[in-house]
Amino acid sequence: MFGLFRKKESPAWPTDTVTSRDGSPITFTFFKHASLAIEFAGRHIYVDPVAMYADYGRLPKADVILVTHSHYDHLDRAAIDAVKTPQTVILCDHTSADMLGGGCEAMKPGAVSEPFPCIHVEAVAAYNTSEGHLQFHPREREDCGYLLTLGGTRIYIAGDSEPTPEMLALKDLDVAFLPVNQPYTMTVDEAVEAVRTLRPRIFYPYHYGEVEEKTDIDRLAREVADVTDVRIFPME
Repeated sequence: MFGLFRKKESPAWPTDTVTSRDGSPITFTFFKHASLAIEFAGRHIYVDPVAMYADYGRLPKADVILVTHSHYDHLDRAAIDAVKTPQTVILCDHTSADMLGGGCEAMKPGAVSEPFPCIHVEAVAAYNTSEGHLQFHPREREDCGYLLTLGGTRIYIAGDSEPTPEMLALKDLDVAFLPVNQPYTMTVDEAVEAVRTLRPRIFYPYHYGEVEEKTDIDRLAREVADVTDVRIFPME
């Protein structure tokens, strides 16, 4: 059941499909950094769309857009405008909602939304905890990660965060996306701690690269391969 999986880069955006608890496919598309897409039950969900990472005007229109926080590599109005329709539901932290100026649902940690009957979203607090790093993602700004339930499958997308009590209290996760770029989010050791506590069925490292300090993804994969199915996709 458990092991190490590495997807080779291809000319198209890499994808991975898992089977939900109710037997339906969930397909993840990996763009770059923290930008992802999720397709489920005919619905298209985009996480932190950023125009420099993908040509969103050529992608399927969004049913739901999730924005974790207001940094430029997560919140990009041009990408949102390219992929949204009048029916698109945009869920975001309240700072991003202020910057977008309306047309979205502001989420605070602990808030719950069900934009469609098949999509359940819970906001989870995302922030730094290490001394000297607190200014990157301060707790009081109330950035968000998101816990999605699709077909009974629980998918945690952490946003920019170190391991927090709110994160480590999550239970029964099927899939976890955890950020591992230093010094802004998790170190490899912190990610190992989080994976070993959360014990997701599948773990995707994401939000790494684009900084001088390189993330040792291979060491991370080795140190958690006995507790989860590690799936590594190019996100740099």
